[in-house]
Amino acid sequence: MPNRSTDSLFQLIHSLQKSEKRNFKLYVQRNSSNNDLKVVQLFDAIDKMSVYDENALITKTASIKRQQLPNIKAHLYKQILGSLRLLESNENIDIQLHEQLDFAIILYNKGLYHQSLKILEKIKETAKSNNQVIFLTEVLVIEKKIETLHITRSIQDRADILTGETDDTNRRLARESKLSNLALQLYGWYIKNGLARNMADEKEVVDYFQQHFTEEIKYPQGFYEKLYYHQSYCWYEFIRQDFLMYYRHTQKWVDLFTDEPFMIKIETGNYIKGLHNLLNAHFTLRNYLAFEKTLSVLEDFGKSDIVKLNDNNKIQVFVYLYISKINRHFLEGTFQSGLKIVDEITYQLKKYELYLDQHRTLIFYYKIASLYFGAGDYNNAIDYLNKIINWKVSLRSDLQCYARLLHLIAHYELGNFQLLEYLIKSVYRFMSKMQNLSLVEEEIFKFLRKSFYLSARKLKPEFEKLLNTIKQFESSKFEERAFSYLDIISWLESKIYDKPIYEIIREKYVAGRKLHPKR
Repeated sequence: MPNRSTDSLFQLIHSLQKSEKRNFKLYVQRNSSNNDLKVVQLFDAIDKMSVYDENALITKTASIKRQQLPNIKAHLYKQILGSLRLLESNENIDIQLHEQLDFAIILYNKGLYHQSLKILEKIKETAKSNNQVIFLTEVLVIEKKIETLHITRSIQDRADILTGETDDTNRRLARESKLSNLALQLYGWYIKNGLARNMADEKEVVDYFQQHFTEEIKYPQGFYEKLYYHQSYCWYEFIRQDFLMYYRHTQKWVDLFTDEPFMIKIETGNYIKGLHNLLNAHFTLRNYLAFEKTLSVLEDFGKSDIVKLNDNNKIQVFVYLYISKINRHFLEGTFQSGLKIVDEITYQLKKYELYLDQHRTLIFYYKIASLYFGAGDYNNAIDYLNKIINWKVSLRSDLQCYARLLHLIAHYELGNFQLLEYLIKSVYRFMSKMQNLSLVEEEIFKFLRKSFYLSARKLKPEFEKLLNTIKQFESSKFEERAFSYLDIISWLESKIYDKPIYEIIREKYVAGRKLHPKR
């Protein structure tokens, strides 16, 4: 498990690009003082460190006494943010609007009311054209303050106009807030639990959705209302495993950015996340051509300046692009070719470990383990599954369960029968405790317990019997999650037909492309 605790100043300095470091030095030198010289010394010392060490830092900066260090670190942190703000001001609409609001307040405090109102009017125009409704609230508060305290005669019927604008803005913000809250809560449920395990899970999600999806938010208006509306439905349908409706809402999510392409720069993270969910929908529904097309869109977008010049966007594209690249190998049955990208993924995971959330790292570990399993490299599969099993986090109970089940099957493939009896009991107990045992998993455990006592001659008919039993559950809604995490049918077919699992999956992919050439 990665050590995620580090000094915030160290983390900030090591996130800077060369141009940002150069800009910081210029920013400090413009207004240098004794304290600022110490700030630069501290900056240089931390910049050269590979790991934060306060004792070493004191040694390297002899002019800074230990008792001075907290204050100088706080000052340095503030100075870095100040220099970054200047660099970002022309690129980020939020920073631009905040800057203009600052100017309007400064002019108001100078008694220049009309000049302040002119800037506020420009802010409103910019905010409206860029769907930034939240800034209208701040502008209207200042405008009403000026009109209440001063007779500006700036426009007739000013009171009625401002009151109407305030009411309209508040209604829009209330709708946005309700929809964004709903999307967030549903996503939070998924991160904790994964897909619905049973009727009780589905009822919990449906009841919550129906309770909070009130009449006033059923007909969204404006970019953000529609974005949160489709996000809410996206998680709702995905959790309930209605993958067709999940696809439709993820497509509409991405279509919002196609209709208003300037919003890609403003809401880059949501655009990338939308493409990721659309890719996941195509992967789940086996829409091969659409998957390839959307993957190309994400790959090309990753080469754009919007991504290359922004660390957060760069990390997000890495995560979702490589998850999709692995999924492509799952679709095509090209597991051995997929192993070629594992080194690059592990390098990037190490590089970004301070910035990646634990949930993403767990997903990568499971997918890499599945690549190794599909390629027949069970030892490496077990190594990555152990990373999940030994990582004590309360995230994705479903992933924790299926990691243990795949870990168990990998040991079965290796013939580690001395371990298996213990593992079967342990994994069964864990999945039962997590209420994660479906009928498919129950059948798998029954087979594994019985297989110890079967000769090689009798084992194959038992594999066939298990396959026929499990196939009956393919159309069952709450059994489908087992097939999405673990391609148990292809594994059983590989045992029955005495072929590697990647050959079985590859044959299905080729047959699927022939049967549905336009899909």
